[in-house]
Amino acid sequence: MLNINILKDGEKAVYVLEGRLDTSTAPQLEEAVNGNISELKDISFDFANLEYISSAGLRVLLSTQKTMNKQGKMVIKNVSEEVMEIFDVTGFSDILTIE
Repeated sequence: MLNINILKDGEKAVYVLEGRLDTSTAPQLEEAVNGNISELKDISFDFANLEYISSAGLRVLLSTQKTMNKQGKMVIKNVSEEVMEIFDVTGFSDILTIE
């Protein structure tokens, strides 16, 4: 299960994720991001309450990063040790901006 809370302010949006970002929930995030992405210049993901991310979740982040490289910036914040380990093992820590 994944809860997504979107805090939007003009061209800026923060996606606060809680739960698991996996094969069954990645389409939910993709839909939430794609609904707003064309009008955004700054996207942040708050992973403070994200327990797990699978390859499907990584794909959504990569796709979002590619789009934002053309029109603004994307940052991932409050990453747990478990999720950071997945980013490190997959090499995503070198691709994504993680604070």
